[in-house]
Amino acid sequence: MRFDERYIEELKGRLRPSEVIGRTVKLKRQGREWVGLSPFTKEKSPSFFVNDDKGFFHDFSSGKHGDIISFLQETERLSFVEAVSRLAGEAGMALPAEDPEAAEREQKRQGLADWLGLAQKWFAANLRRSAGVATRDYLARRGLPEDQWERFGLGYAPNDREGLKSALVQRGARPGDLVEAGLLIAPEGGGAPYDRFRDRLMFPILDARGRIVSFGGRAMNPDDRAKYLNGPESPLFHKGATLYGLPEARRILGAASNSDQALIVVEGYMDVIACQRAGLPAVAPMGTALTEEQMAVLWRVSSEPVLCFDGDAAGLRAAYRAVERALPLLKPDRTFSFAMLSGGMDPDDLLREKGASALRDAMAATKPFARVLFEKEVAAAGPLDRPEREAGLLASLRKSAASIGDPDLSRTYKDYLVGAFFQLVRPSEVERIQANKTIYRDRKARQTLNVLDATPEAKAAAVLLSTAPPPLVSAVVNGLIAYPDVVQAHAELLTTRAIGDADLSRMINDLVSLTYDRAAFGSGLLRSRLIALGHEATLRRVDRTAPLAHAPFSSQDALPDQARADLTKAVEFLVRQLALSRALEELKRDDDFDPKLFLGAFNQLKAERDALDRQIKSAEIWDSATIH
Repeated sequence: MRFDERYIEELKGRLRPSEVIGRTVKLKRQGREWVGLSPFTKEKSPSFFVNDDKGFFHDFSSGKHGDIISFLQETERLSFVEAVSRLAGEAGMALPAEDPEAAEREQKRQGLADWLGLAQKWFAANLRRSAGVATRDYLARRGLPEDQWERFGLGYAPNDREGLKSALVQRGARPGDLVEAGLLIAPEGGGAPYDRFRDRLMFPILDARGRIVSFGGRAMNPDDRAKYLNGPESPLFHKGATLYGLPEARRILGAASNSDQALIVVEGYMDVIACQRAGLPAVAPMGTALTEEQMAVLWRVSSEPVLCFDGDAAGLRAAYRAVERALPLLKPDRTFSFAMLSGGMDPDDLLREKGASALRDAMAATKPFARVLFEKEVAAAGPLDRPEREAGLLASLRKSAASIGDPDLSRTYKDYLVGAFFQLVRPSEVERIQANKTIYRDRKARQTLNVLDATPEAKAAAVLLSTAPPPLVSAVVNGLIAYPDVVQAHAELLTTRAIGDADLSRMINDLVSLTYDRAAFGSGLLRSRLIALGHEATLRRVDRTAPLAHAPFSSQDALPDQARADLTKAVEFLVRQLALSRALEELKRDDDFDPKLFLGAFNQLKAERDALDRQIKSAEIWDSATIH
């Protein structure tokens, strides 16, 4: 389903923001605006404003800005399509018709989804039949009463190679479609397809919109080689981007009276069910470590999800793997905290043995990401019984901080980790270090000024470190708005590389978030959504400077495929230039800064920068003279 700018503007024109937002936030008239307490932060004095004439809200306490669509997305964790569909219903507007190709694809997907829905009903019926007696006993032992089975869509797949296949074929299904949906397995050597799930407790897997996209099955036979089995990748199911239990978790978050309630990530289906029964919004990955795509989904719902692991050695290893994968992606408003359960218990065990209150208390006792990162590095360093090992740990801590893409957060982490290091190995020296810290930094600043005043080369370094390349950045930003599929291909790099301009960085982050729903965006709507999110001034600045780069992918005559290829090269060049600029900045900011060594290191990095300029020129993407 695709929406154009005219449709969205008509939709917003039919609804008063104060009425839509007023259902969630208690608003009072104040002149031409409405004011209330922020729905995003805890505050005693109102700083949340709604302007019906201009059609936006602005929250001074959190800095959030947007329209009624983004408000629903923020407060109820809805996708763009879900938010627009709900508002269209309120406004009495019909949803736009699909284009023929999209309608054909959606019809195909809907056909597969219908068979998955019928399969779920068949599994659920079998759970209550004689074949499901052992599974019912298992659920009773796990403390899950019958009145909860329907809530979580539980069922049973009998130990029959063609039970489900026969039931669905009788309803008109083609075996090939059932294979494509992940319900049947087609033998590699040929032969008739057969049921994928046999003698298993069945869990339906839903996408973010609450539609069944696959199943997970827990083996009832203890000798089965695979205790848990998920459906395969399919047109409906992308394992690395899906989280079990997400729709119910979003409902729990939406109904929570505490706006600070975080999304919780646990390890298994039964753990998700246990948490949700206790009123905790929990999800689980598909039996593997969290992927970057799943982390992006989590951060769209909650700025600081809680990762829950067992407190044993295996749980710590899993927590440390999550730290390594998440570290480059962290931002000031995008992190994790950790809940480590003791006694070898998982959330399901804790609920059954100690009750919902104990489970909620355990999930509230969290450690911040930085502390777990420090503990991970300390554990890896081993005994700190000699200077070499202490130095090795300090180097590892600095390296970990440097791997964070956001430069401000990277520096803050470096300060924290180095401080924690000295607290660990030299606790008596910490107060002295803190007392001298300001003096040392002032001395380093004076040294920096002296060396920068000394030579023209150093002055050039200062200019390079303090300025961003607006034409290059602006051209790439405009290209990404025109070709949003390229955004998702480089989402991780775009959100982890600061470009030296806070407004542009914020807009790029919003651009990445918006393009998750790019299939629903008609021509011009992406730019319109950026304006609705408060980026109009930044877009004007981009439009003024982008033409200076002479980028061919911005030309009206550019062929789409060639433009995408050129834009992709431009993004890669930009990321490399940003990395070099950041390296230069880190040289200047390093605690071990030595003015005598600065120019040599600068000249080396400057040579790499010049080589990159020549590469850009040879690639004929644009005139390299406009880059700086």
